[in-house]
Amino acid sequence: MAARDQFQRFIFEHSQVRGAWVQLADSYQEIGSQAPYPDTVRELLGEALVASILMSSTLKFEGTLSVQAQGEGPLRTLMAECSHDRHIRGLARFDEHAVSEDSFHDLLGEGRMAITITPNRGNRYQGVVPRDQDTLGGCLEEYFDRSEQIPTSLFLFADENGAAGLMLQRLPGATEEDEDLWDRVNHLARTVEAGELLELDSETLLHRLFHEETVRLFDAEPVAFRCSCSRERTLGALEAIGREECYSILEEQGSIEMDCQFCHAHYRFDRNDIDHLFTGHTLH
Repeated sequence: MAARDQFQRFIFEHSQVRGAWVQLADSYQEIGSQAPYPDTVRELLGEALVASILMSSTLKFEGTLSVQAQGEGPLRTLMAECSHDRHIRGLARFDEHAVSEDSFHDLLGEGRMAITITPNRGNRYQGVVPRDQDTLGGCLEEYFDRSEQIPTSLFLFADENGAAGLMLQRLPGATEEDEDLWDRVNHLARTVEAGELLELDSETLLHRLFHEETVRLFDAEPVAFRCSCSRERTLGALEAIGREECYSILEEQGSIEMDCQFCHAHYRFDRNDIDHLFTGHTLH
């Protein structure tokens, strides 16, 4: 059995082709337990989580990358986020019509999908993901091709127990010694089956797929569910709402209560908290 909740990079020696592998179990189960997700919604969320990990591994700075979709179908919202240190969180909002036979496009209907990159320092970037392909992986491949001009192949799988994925990329730059390598490894990767990605460890999988190639596998990194919410961040959201709105809620309800959408942490703020937020001091 493969190790649970791990990510690994690999490269094909003497080439511009790199890859990444990820497998989720406990973190996927923890995120999936946050709501009574229908199977198809849960599995699409799993694919999005895997994609966010694989894609964030290409970032050269500290921050987060998220895959987000807003739809008009049974699945109204999909969001999966991964930080530079492999902490993930995600959610989906849906209605009762999200049944198991729905496809990717049936679930989202007409809607918008985007990649959002948020550095810890610097400006936030958002890129629109085209919805022309039949799978999430296909749409994200097209995003890389159009927006980044980096040929990319993504293989994303999820079931009730886990989620896993494989990414191949051909980087721009020096001419490769083996011009056929990219086509060859893609042909081999397309033979991968869901069960192999979900169950095999990285070394076994990569040997099975690419045993005739020279592959260097880097050290594995742990992946974990961790929400970035906090009392301070929630106060920051209240500050953005504005003084007038916050005091209006206080007058009506006596306190302001907020729940995190990702982990369901509960935060309660009384008048003293709001006074301190907007004036820097309290009456007591």
